[in-house]
Amino acid sequence: ANGLVRRSREPTVPMRWLHGCYGYQVCNSDLIPPGACNLLNSSTIYANNEVDLSTVDIYGFDYDYTLALYSNALNGMIYDKAKSFLIEHFKYPKEIHKYDYIPNFTVRGLHYDIQKGLLMKIDAFHYIQPGTVYRGLSPVPDEEVLELFGGTYHVPLELDSGFYGKGPKLKQFMDIFSIPEMTLLAAANDFFIRNGIDYDPVHLFKDVSEAIGMVHLKGFMYKWIMEDLDKFILRGDETDAVLHRLVSQGKKLFLITNSPFSFVDKGMRHMVGKDWRDFFDVVIVQADKPHFFTDCIKPFRRLDGNGDLQWEKITSLDKGQIYKQGNLFDFLRLTGWRGSRVLYFGDHLYSDLADLMLRHGWRTAAIVPELEPETKVVSTHRYALSLTWLQALTGLMERLQTHRDPESKRVFEEWQKEREELRAMTKNVFNPQFGSIFRTCHNPTYFSRRLSRFSDVYMASVSCLLNYDPSYTFYPRRTPLQHEAPLWMDQLCTGCMKTPHLEEMSQIR
Repeated sequence: ANGLVRRSREPTVPMRWLHGCYGYQVCNSDLIPPGACNLLNSSTIYANNEVDLSTVDIYGFDYDYTLALYSNALNGMIYDKAKSFLIEHFKYPKEIHKYDYIPNFTVRGLHYDIQKGLLMKIDAFHYIQPGTVYRGLSPVPDEEVLELFGGTYHVPLELDSGFYGKGPKLKQFMDIFSIPEMTLLAAANDFFIRNGIDYDPVHLFKDVSEAIGMVHLKGFMYKWIMEDLDKFILRGDETDAVLHRLVSQGKKLFLITNSPFSFVDKGMRHMVGKDWRDFFDVVIVQADKPHFFTDCIKPFRRLDGNGDLQWEKITSLDKGQIYKQGNLFDFLRLTGWRGSRVLYFGDHLYSDLADLMLRHGWRTAAIVPELEPETKVVSTHRYALSLTWLQALTGLMERLQTHRDPESKRVFEEWQKEREELRAMTKNVFNPQFGSIFRTCHNPTYFSRRLSRFSDVYMASVSCLLNYDPSYTFYPRRTPLQHEAPLWMDQLCTGCMKTPHLEEMSQIR
């Protein structure tokens, strides 16, 4: 077709032979660019912004899904208990009990249309990704999605303008604890739809949110974890190694968590030992983030060794003591820890990191456990071939569209269909319903854009710090802008570099 490349039809399978207009053939293994590495290291720390660790004196940490990583079994238990609350407390039909937890139905970062009862994936430009809209447990056809949103996939800013992902009609689920909530929302919606029962999606959303909240407020999650620490807490020895190493380097450490002291104490004793508090210069529990970072009203209260509240005025934050509530403004005043000397680690982009970066100039590090399974997928030869051919095919379509003869149009339609198949393939290998948490078809997701905005660096777990020297500088990859030529190759190898302490790290694991 006008001298452009064509190939034999082979739906959903990457190109086997590429026939060029100059009479040569290229085997599919030659599609992958030379210099591209197919073995990504999931222990890499990725940089959105340049960070020199030699200038960081103070390391701060959240607790849940930061210092303590939990097994997936916890999500199923939260789901089951919240489902019971829906039935017993909110008097929902008992038949909902038949809906078992679906471990891999949802992914983090999705949006939920509260009024329409739709779970969906939105990209960085506020566009819904086709094929990722679910009503209950069933996908909504693209044609119906367009009808529901006025003939467009675009979601207006005013529907999702809340700084913390809570717009008037949409909510973004940003932490790992939200996965059972999304699954329960989908299951409850599905029950009413399948049984032809009229219901109000807004009230359903509120009831499910409250039922999930009851699991936390009534302490069930804390009880389950404390009763079987070995089952629920992962990689405790790595957390221990990180704290030992930072303290041995003369760094100051602090902990700010929303969890209660008794829960944190038991978990830290399990991971680090009974003297875990010796590692931290300041420990703050039940902080009520994100309000801790924005309000200047709640005073600090000290807890005694049994976790009982003391009522004296707090004039200093002392090592070895446990403090409750408080606010960041008093924290800054009492410690003097300001600006880029501080690096704070957390898993929730809004509650943990956004205010610290934007308002206070702290360095921020996002913990994203999903990086580990996703880098394994990206490292497979099948994925590399599919993605490479998808990119090549898109480029061919871009060139072919200038030719308007019948044959060129026919080939263009054939390639367009194949491109959709490849898009579906590269989505389904991550999650059949919603794909990768980082990308839509080709754009970054809304989650990914927030990740790059609110975190200087991001990693799968705090243990990734063990791979780097304390004076290491993280340099963000200079990826070419649309109008720039890609004249450098460093973007191909950051995630597969051999980090200096990788051998030491493998011994800890």
